[in-house]
Amino acid sequence: MTLANRVTMIRLMLVPFFAFFVLRPLGPGYYLAAGLFVLAAATDGLDGYLARSRAEVTRLGKLLDPLVDKLLVTTALVLLVQMHLAPAWVVVIIIGREFLISGLRQVAAGEGLILAASSLGKLKTIVQVIAVVALLVEMPSATLVLYGALILTTVSGLHYLFLNRELLYRMV
Repeated sequence: MTLANRVTMIRLMLVPFFAFFVLRPLGPGYYLAAGLFVLAAATDGLDGYLARSRAEVTRLGKLLDPLVDKLLVTTALVLLVQMHLAPAWVVVIIIGREFLISGLRQVAAGEGLILAASSLGKLKTIVQVIAVVALLVEMPSATLVLYGALILTTVSGLHYLFLNRELLYRMV
């Protein structure tokens, strides 16, 4: 297994620890959980950098990396709904977009294609991470950041579908 894929696996293993500290906060607020979330999210950039700089981009990494990202963000959003820090309807739309794009990637993989993340999709992930952290530490403008993430998530999903419209047309 490549170093980049190991980093992705570390991110995967951080998800239950993050969830534990959200559900059982220690000390002041949810700062430890927010720190774990930031650490896990930061490994996303690290694994991509390692894979490209070491010429170790693998099919496993291209498939696993976005799925682990979605698991991390989805876990955080569901927990935020449980804590009454995020509206369920916003989280349903964000998670729905992630399922839709993951489904499209799965169809593409069935045809031997790997659909890479777009720059807009990467920006969407960054804003989602900022929104989760802002909500966890209860920043005053956290809800506005979440709504910004919702808009960017929706726009990036539509953009991704547009970029891959030929694949969609073949599916019909």
